[in-house]
Amino acid sequence: MRRIVLALILVVAIVLLVAELAMDVTPADRRLLYLIFGVMAVATFLAAVISLRLATRFHSLRTSLIVIAYAAVVVTGAAVAVAALTMFIEPHDLTLVLVAIGLGVGLGSVIAGAVARPLTADLEAISRTAERVGAGDLSARTGVTRSDELGRAAAALDETIATLEASEIERRHLLSAIGHDLRTPMGSMQAAVEALQDGVAPDPQAYLRGLALDLEHLRHLIDDLFLLARIESGRLELSRVGVDIAELADEAVEAVTPAAALRRVVLAVDSPGHVAVQGDPAALGRVLRNLLANAVRHSPESGEVRILLERNGSDAVTTVVDEGPGFPTEMGNSVFERFVRVDDSRNRESGGTGLGLAIAKGIVEAHGGTIAIEPGPGGRVRFSVPVG
Repeated sequence: MRRIVLALILVVAIVLLVAELAMDVTPADRRLLYLIFGVMAVATFLAAVISLRLATRFHSLRTSLIVIAYAAVVVTGAAVAVAALTMFIEPHDLTLVLVAIGLGVGLGSVIAGAVARPLTADLEAISRTAERVGAGDLSARTGVTRSDELGRAAAALDETIATLEASEIERRHLLSAIGHDLRTPMGSMQAAVEALQDGVAPDPQAYLRGLALDLEHLRHLIDDLFLLARIESGRLELSRVGVDIAELADEAVEAVTPAAALRRVVLAVDSPGHVAVQGDPAALGRVLRNLLANAVRHSPESGEVRILLERNGSDAVTTVVDEGPGFPTEMGNSVFERFVRVDDSRNRESGGTGLGLAIAKGIVEAHGGTIAIEPGPGGRVRFSVPVG
């Protein structure tokens, strides 16, 4: 209401100023003019209030627009009629003016109806789309293409739905991947337990060792899932201290050496010396072990995996290089998404859990760094973290 009052005051003031400048107004005419403008301003305010209240009760925007158009024309006609009466216009001329105003009402109704039809159609499309999404149909789109506020609202709704659809697809993929990675060791464990219970296991100790390995795999998978959940929720707690990346690289090589020895893969570190950064030693060590283990899995037997360390301005840069086939070009940096594997097999020996690179990316970015795949030859993963 305050805006309506301010707008009315502004309009009346401008019109009065124009009248004073354009007309030779006598004191008597000025009083009459001010009286007419004041009465019309009050009448306009009342018409606006009534129109707004009526508009909220209609079930159709089209009807509301037509009512508003009628109200505008009626106010205009009343202003003209009052002005005509005060100027002593002949009844015949006044009737002609009122007929012309009636024509304006009719023409205004046509325009209001023409404008309201596509507007209400687009609003109905947005409403139907919202109802379909509420019912679970994430393929729904508004199909509204406009340049005004309504078009921007429709575009925002479509974008939101697309995001929800992508999230739902990702959620299903995540559940499917988790289910697969849990089902495989669980099935193996169940078979081993049944064989031991029935006394048909030819080598019970070997079966027990297999059970221990499956349990260890499940523990690692659950730990990775909890760690990834903390990373994605922004709740990863880092203890930043001065740490030497070169020392962490040597420790990672020591940890991965047994797995590398099984495939006769040689591990090496190329370092210019101490590469000190401020970071969490355990988290950065996890990054190096994940990248190193991934490189060993995809390196050919009797191949070599190297960790290259360098300083680049204010960053410490680490590159893990293997002699394998490298990352498919079409995958790009999607390899850092959870449960994405370079090979589509769900083999734990060759494919891992599909969480190692996602965890590495989360930890590096939590340190304010970047990580990316580099072109070959071989597989190359490069990450950098700030020195300070």
